[in-house]
Amino acid sequence: MSTLIATKRVDLLAPYLALDQGSKIQAEYIWIDGEGGLRCKTMTLEKAPSSVSDLKEWNFDGSSTGQAPGDNSDVFLRPVAIFKDPFRGGANILVLCECYDNDGTPNKSNYRSHCKKVMDDCKSHEPWFGLEQEYTLFDADGQVFGWPKNGFPGPQGPYYCGVGAGRVFARDFIEAHYRACLYAGVNISGINAEVMPAQWEFQVGPCEGIDMGDHLWMARFLLLRIGEEWGIKPSLHPKPLKGDWNGAGCHSNYSTKEMRTPGKGMAAIEDAIKKLEKKHLEHIAVYGEDNDQRLTGKHETASMTQFSAGVANRGASIRIPRHVGVQGYGYLEDRRPASNVDPYRVSAILCETTLLNN
Repeated sequence: MSTLIATKRVDLLAPYLALDQGSKIQAEYIWIDGEGGLRCKTMTLEKAPSSVSDLKEWNFDGSSTGQAPGDNSDVFLRPVAIFKDPFRGGANILVLCECYDNDGTPNKSNYRSHCKKVMDDCKSHEPWFGLEQEYTLFDADGQVFGWPKNGFPGPQGPYYCGVGAGRVFARDFIEAHYRACLYAGVNISGINAEVMPAQWEFQVGPCEGIDMGDHLWMARFLLLRIGEEWGIKPSLHPKPLKGDWNGAGCHSNYSTKEMRTPGKGMAAIEDAIKKLEKKHLEHIAVYGEDNDQRLTGKHETASMTQFSAGVANRGASIRIPRHVGVQGYGYLEDRRPASNVDPYRVSAILCETTLLNN
């Protein structure tokens, strides 16, 4: 493992983290920037907040994050969710924020604002989501983590859910992320090694409404933040390597109260699929960048231009899990979203298409 970009020396930092900070709290404000990346900065609080409403609005230089011009650069941070801080521990917190321009309107990068309105409109349907975040690990030199220098590992086959040296890469990093998510309060439901070596997946959910986007973004922040300490760069690109290697997606499991009702659920699922087919291209437009490199009809993907659906079909746009087909109720899996999709956009459009655009 390269140590060129590792930024944490545990032996140096530990004595300082052990110092008493009194009643004051460190709050890490986190937001999504103009390129779909993550930024953060820290504020000292006099005491621990009892809720998000106790937290101050803050601001930053949006001209340095692709979110504002230099002559009108202030962008405002409005806290929306609190998580425990696994890096500083104690009562310190991570604060997820929305970005607003100085006229009080959502910044162009703020997809959460619209998503929240959609979720409020759909609240009676109780939309649940579970997102499967795939990603690929790279080292400091831009090489896929653990791969032979100037070469390639063996073909795909033994790596998916693999066990053993040469089949699994960076399990310690993945376990650190898993435990950090659990500590922080992220609703992470599992992990597994993926088909391509050094590619992994974690699942977040089930989450209702706006919580889906909040929890997945915080899980992504933790992934990148831990990568600083390992000297590992997680990539959310949907096709990080050309050739006979699987891409990375963010399969989106979705259900409503109607879909989860025994005796009626399958009819609701089939109705939703018909609506999704009619809006296929609109969904593709917001399902992530460079998704055309992934949705080729190969490597367990559907064609980007043709909609399809089926039971237990991992080559379809929409998959109905086998057990859902058997029991007649449950959820559907939208396999089209790329690994770099904004979870606020995918959850919002799923609800808009299936519940609001009748």
